[in-house]
Amino acid sequence: MLSYRHGFHAGNHADVLKHAMLVFVTRYLQHKESPLLFLDTHAGAGLYDLRTPEAEKTWEYRDGIARLMPHAATAPALLADYLALVKSFNSGDGLTMYPGSPALITAMMREQDRAHFIELHPTDEPRLAELMRRNRRVRVEKADGLRGLIAAVPPPEKRALCLIDPSYEIKTDYALVMAALARAWKKFPGGIYLLWYPVIDRPRVHAMEVALRAAGIRKTYRAELCMTPDTPERGMTGSGLFIVNPPFTLPEAAASGLPWLAETLGASGPATADWLIPE
Repeated sequence: MLSYRHGFHAGNHADVLKHAMLVFVTRYLQHKESPLLFLDTHAGAGLYDLRTPEAEKTWEYRDGIARLMPHAATAPALLADYLALVKSFNSGDGLTMYPGSPALITAMMREQDRAHFIELHPTDEPRLAELMRRNRRVRVEKADGLRGLIAAVPPPEKRALCLIDPSYEIKTDYALVMAALARAWKKFPGGIYLLWYPVIDRPRVHAMEVALRAAGIRKTYRAELCMTPDTPERGMTGSGLFIVNPPFTLPEAAASGLPWLAETLGASGPATADWLIPE
């Protein structure tokens, strides 16, 4: 299935959590001069105009990034660099553009870094390719993201940040993504993996946690933000990330940053930041 289009959801609460973590981890990794590979398995179109019919149909960004930008000057370390980057894509105090993970990554890339963006959607992949066509350090590939993840590691750089962000359109996606992560980690246990997941059905999240432990993956941190409490009714109440091999600075930043994020977004559900699997 290829019905999912991120343009309808750009800048929502899930994007805010995911992209804040992506930027925070990237900034930490760039303290070292050695080159870094960025691998984005489900990259989308890359950059989103919030004035398009897609964005205006759902207005999801109004309950996400739009709530944060007025408070950017006082944001904690977990979100400060991320919000500054979002601002750099807009003029003045306005909010008309939202950078997806490819736009954020390329804005942070150094001369020695490299990016590999994978997208399968027949509409979004050409848009991403056009956006990145002048950047020689970026490869855009139309392919299955999970297969691309396994094929891309270990990278020549020996350092990689892998964002795994499927749509979970069908129920089998949960098992497929966990199997792909396990295979990639066995090939390249030193990589940093950011695996995003939606909170729609809590037992499915628990099953992902069980799969992580069963695969033998170590040193995994969890950050989760739910806008409303869990419910048996249909719909996404929140989202989270499993972060394999997180920076040692992340737990402290998350301890102060996640409550601020939940309060600023007006979330009434649980906000969790803890070690799922210690080292």
